[in-house]
Amino acid sequence: MKSIHKFFVSLMAATMVVGVAASTAHAEDKQKVVIQVSTDDLRTQKIALNNAVNVQKALGIDNVDVEIVAYGPGLSMLTKKSKQGKRVESLAIQGITFSACGNTMKKVEKKKGKKPVLLSGVKVVPAGVIRIMQLQNEGYTYIRP
Repeated sequence: MKSIHKFFVSLMAATMVVGVAASTAHAEDKQKVVIQVSTDDLRTQKIALNNAVNVQKALGIDNVDVEIVAYGPGLSMLTKKSKQGKRVESLAIQGITFSACGNTMKKVEKKKGKKPVLLSGVKVVPAGVIRIMQLQNEGYTYIRP
């Protein structure tokens, strides 16, 4: 009876190890993309958003992490005044991460006397360029439209 119990305990442990290994392997297979937006050119901003959507469609929303990092004039895409505003908020709900450069926000605040108002779903990172570097170090593929 003890040997049967030991067998089942060993079998359960082995199953758990295989399950953890499989989930780790799956996590490593997930694609990661960072898209830089550093211009206020509406056409380029639209291309960046299209790139993000196309990557999700091609690979499957659960198979890819997409982060768009905006800094300098590109920050305009992530503000309430953006012509892309509704689309950005919609894509944030669909799992695309939007990061606004804190350095750019401080610069705008110093120049205009107030920080830009960001869209819902946008997070602030200390520095956009540093964020891109961090993501590349984590295995993200870099895209700049």
